[in-house]
Amino acid sequence: MTTTNTTTIQESGPFVKPPYVDINSQPTSTRQPSPAAPPPSQRPHYGRHKSSIRVDYSVTKPRDIEKHSKWPYFMRMHGSITPRMIVPLVFIGIWATIITCISEYVHQLVVSDLLLTVLGFVVGLGISFRTSSAYERYVDGRKYWAQLSQSSRDLARHIWIHVEERYDQNEQSGKDDLLGKISALNLLNAFAVALKHRLRFEPFAQYEDMDRFVSHLSTFAGDAYDDHFAQEPHISFWKKSGEYLGLTFAESNPRKILKRSPDKNFGNLPLEILTYLSSYLESAVKNKQLADGAKLAMMMGNLASLNEVLAGTERVLNTPLPVAYSIAISQITWVYVVMLPFQLWKALRWITIPGTIVGAYIILGIAAIGREIENPFGEDANDLPLEKFCEQLESEINIITSKPRAKPEEYIQVEANKIMFDNGYPALSARSTEDIWAGLKARTSPKTRSKGGAGFKEKSLGEHV
Repeated sequence: MTTTNTTTIQESGPFVKPPYVDINSQPTSTRQPSPAAPPPSQRPHYGRHKSSIRVDYSVTKPRDIEKHSKWPYFMRMHGSITPRMIVPLVFIGIWATIITCISEYVHQLVVSDLLLTVLGFVVGLGISFRTSSAYERYVDGRKYWAQLSQSSRDLARHIWIHVEERYDQNEQSGKDDLLGKISALNLLNAFAVALKHRLRFEPFAQYEDMDRFVSHLSTFAGDAYDDHFAQEPHISFWKKSGEYLGLTFAESNPRKILKRSPDKNFGNLPLEILTYLSSYLESAVKNKQLADGAKLAMMMGNLASLNEVLAGTERVLNTPLPVAYSIAISQITWVYVVMLPFQLWKALRWITIPGTIVGAYIILGIAAIGREIENPFGEDANDLPLEKFCEQLESEINIITSKPRAKPEEYIQVEANKIMFDNGYPALSARSTEDIWAGLKARTSPKTRSKGGAGFKEKSLGEHV
């Protein structure tokens, strides 16, 4: 049930201008809307299925950047690749035990240390290439999301400040313009959330965090949805455990929703949202709410920047390391690890078993980190916390819209505005222009700079000049 907020209203011109209006109480667009979202109990939760068997996924979901852990790094599990290393290390431990026992009791299985040196050099190059390539993609993903935040803030600020509200014509026109600005800023939030879902191969518009932004829009993603997508398939305990341990054969295909519906056109929801934003700016120009061409150029530049973010993140997502490199690096790494007990037994004897496990943990662990961060937009522990980024952007846009556009005289021509030497605007306004310029020159003296203006509170401007 929607309620209407009542707040103290301020006068702006001949009409009353409310600083806040609940847009949920207003009628939606006359365009054909997308299908209504299902109730919360039936909304799709792709990639975040529920299960009666509770498995602690706190080590797999993206790390919360707002939380602080006092545990030393070597004791932390959240973000560690240790769970993914359990099965490989068990296999390597059994293998090293077999080779050590055969060498001790049956026949010495020993190879030259030269092989360890040669293979170690090649493995080092391969892992270094894989890790550096993966980290470069991770950094690119973070840069694009930072660009999204910057462009969204700029565009939100330009729309809120520079698009006029026509209260000078009539109250209804001004109110419609205000609601239009709020709707446009909501589309900025919708773009970020829609991009997050697109990068995770979640193609619909009815997700819980996005439905409130785009349910009134006509989109391909909204039209493609039907009820059978809301049914959550049963996931067995073994599959969940396999995903937790990083077993590749237990991992689901992230594109499975797209592959199961080849006849549906899911469109490109972030791009469609940018189209709606362009339409809004065009309407503002036609209605003479945005008469300055320079301001329009800045806003269109912000839209172009958001489109660049869309293209750049898609490039990072859809251009992984060539599979030939991945296969070769994986094969070379495993050959090196499997050969370790043959080369360590002669010098270490029974210590070969723990030595091989430690060596395998180091080498395979670094390779596993490279695989995990290769796609920075997923839901692994070390992926970018896109949910937090979207929430932060929404909070910042809400801050921008929390107050009406400020008038300069409201914050400049006041006593609390200590412009110079603790003198407020009224005191300085009563002085001559020559006195003000002299005071500005006096602020450049080393004594004034070292004290930061302190010590001048009891003196008038004239005493400084």
